[in-house]
Amino acid sequence: MRGLRELYALDRSKLLFRALRDLWDAEAEAQPLLALLCAVARDRLLRASSGVIFASPVGAPVTSAMLAEAVKEQLPGQYNAATLGKIGRNTASSWTQSGHLTGHTKKLRAQATSRPAAVAYALLLGHLTDLRGDALFDTLWARLLDAPAHVLREQAVAASKLGWIEYRHTGSVTDISFRYLLRDEGREARA
Repeated sequence: MRGLRELYALDRSKLLFRALRDLWDAEAEAQPLLALLCAVARDRLLRASSGVIFASPVGAPVTSAMLAEAVKEQLPGQYNAATLGKIGRNTASSWTQSGHLTGHTKKLRAQATSRPAAVAYALLLGHLTDLRGDALFDTLWARLLDAPAHVLREQAVAASKLGWIEYRHTGSVTDISFRYLLRDEGREARA
């Protein structure tokens, strides 16, 4: 358990986890994507497998071998075949839990369910990579939400009304800030 706590920074003094916990109980339907977003932010193997998910249309089969191959391509020479097999199975499980895959033995690409809390967290993750404004809707984190940009913007408005973020969009200018999620940032460890 200690290894998981360290890998995923499961510590309220860490910004990524504190923001996750701030949003976790607020919207239970967002929990699968909140967990995935946090995991992808910290786990390079899961992040390396994301290309398979993005490239697969809804209903298409996705195998653990496809996920393992993506990791092998992204991180060449780092894992033997047996380890890659385990990585493929574990990443398939994570993608199933997030709603991107469905099925027990035969996995199919599914449409994950984006919610305002997950949008707030994804936008925060983009912000932490020094992106701002409209660029926050074009990040890996936004793509993981599995929803079109107009839906993400509608959910950002909802997240703003709930006080999780401040979202303003006028004409071609988008301003997003994170007073609630970044509170006391100066006294907290970032990640």
